[in-house]
Amino acid sequence: MVAHIISFVLQNLPALLFVVALLVAAARRRHGPAAERFLSWVLLLPIGVTGLWAGAFHVFFPATAARLIGWDVSPFQFEVGMADLAIGATAVIAFWRDLNFKAAAVCAASIFLLGDAVGHVKQMLIAGNFEPGNAGVPFYTDIICPVLAIALLIIAKQRIALQKS
Repeated sequence: MVAHIISFVLQNLPALLFVVALLVAAARRRHGPAAERFLSWVLLLPIGVTGLWAGAFHVFFPATAARLIGWDVSPFQFEVGMADLAIGATAVIAFWRDLNFKAAAVCAASIFLLGDAVGHVKQMLIAGNFEPGNAGVPFYTDIICPVLAIALLIIAKQRIALQKS
């Protein structure tokens, strides 16, 4: 029973962190404008913590990561893991930083995550890879998180521009 719960959490961590981020941001209404608050929490949890988690799996547990994605173990996993760690660390730091730093974090994370989503689609179409780590939660969060972060960043920047005018 406990093993099943742990397995469920690990396989669905990006989605769980996404939901937690939205709930926490919604509950903290008195802590700044909504778009900036939601952006901060999306950067911290589903982008930041997930990046650190994915990086750790690729670097320290490459066989497990490869099996979940439907890959063979590859030396490139270390490089992907380091990129995940870099994106994750930057997004976590962005939680406490200003909107300009958050914009840079959104830019880097969006390029990486949306590019990752394209890779997932290619694997589905070319290799028929519908393993949970390729066609499941990571695929959807690789699209939803950066698109939402970009939208929230645009809204936050527009709010600031309106205040200045």
